[in-house]
Amino acid sequence: MTDKNEEQTENHTVENIESVGQMIIGGIEQIGGILTGDPVTRAEGDFNVAVGSEHQEVNKNLTAIENEEAERRESNESIHTETK
Repeated sequence: MTDKNEEQTENHTVENIESVGQMIIGGIEQIGGILTGDPVTRAEGDFNVAVGSEHQEVNKNLTAIENEEAERRESNESIHTETK
């Protein structure tokens, strides 16, 4: 794996951790809003859970795209190496 691939993998891992953290905080806010009867806190929790989920989905899609591009580059490099 190249340094660029390792860096991208590390960045995606950090992004996933951040999105999970946001969903956890949102869940805690939801519970707090329910327990206290505060609809604003509960709505904020709902929002954070939704944003964290979307963040994770976007990161998953970007990872798939980058993996496909890396495979395509490696395939092209091997074709060029074989033809020489």
